[in-house]
Amino acid sequence: MRWEKLTSREIGALDRSIPVILNIAAIEQHGPHLPLDTDARIGAHFLGEFDARDPDQALILPPVVVCASEHHMDFPGTLTVRHATLLAYVTDILNSVAAHGFRNILLFNSHGGNQAIGQVVVESFGSRYRDCRIGLLTWWRIAAERLAEVQEGGFGSVGHACEFETSLMLHIDEGSVRRELIPGPSHVMTHDWANNDLLCGGRGSLFRTMAEISGGSGVVGDPSLASAEKGRAITRIVVDALTEIVATMK
Repeated sequence: MRWEKLTSREIGALDRSIPVILNIAAIEQHGPHLPLDTDARIGAHFLGEFDARDPDQALILPPVVVCASEHHMDFPGTLTVRHATLLAYVTDILNSVAAHGFRNILLFNSHGGNQAIGQVVVESFGSRYRDCRIGLLTWWRIAAERLAEVQEGGFGSVGHACEFETSLMLHIDEGSVRRELIPGPSHVMTHDWANNDLLCGGRGSLFRTMAEISGGSGVVGDPSLASAEKGRAITRIVVDALTEIVATMK
């Protein structure tokens, strides 16, 4: 169910144990071949497929699409807000949800730059609302082992505007992908202890801009390995995992 599509009376009649999901995404550069709304489209796609399976399994809030993307600001078109702004804004939305009596909340993240501040939201909100359960899910983390079976490239092929994100956009909206501009692999390894990709975290964290990580291309990974078929497989895996997790929140 979509929160904004219901009437006030219909919201009021819902069981307050129903999980409520908020997608936090991004509007930022995705290399020369993907549109700025890639993360937002991917998050909306997963939740749309999830909702289509059973609209009664969760209540989906309007997404927050402009989030924490300062590390992409070297590239034209990127929009960003400060971490403090995002923390306050998302928390205020969740305060409203809790004020209406809902007690099971999930942040569904579709942008790597939101992970740290998303965890801060979870910790601060959870500490304040002890009668609520709140969690953070990032799509490539909730089914990493199964997604690794789909990955064709080795370490580093999935990062940003990569094998996975390009595959998903080919599946979601092939016409939005500038096929003739899809580049080859790009991943600048500068500190081995901090190097990571979507499925394999580094031993530590080191701040680098996306321009530094990508060697100026805006791409981290290997989008040349992308396909719509792979995008369909990723969708099934992620939506299956999301469905399983949401069921536990009930």
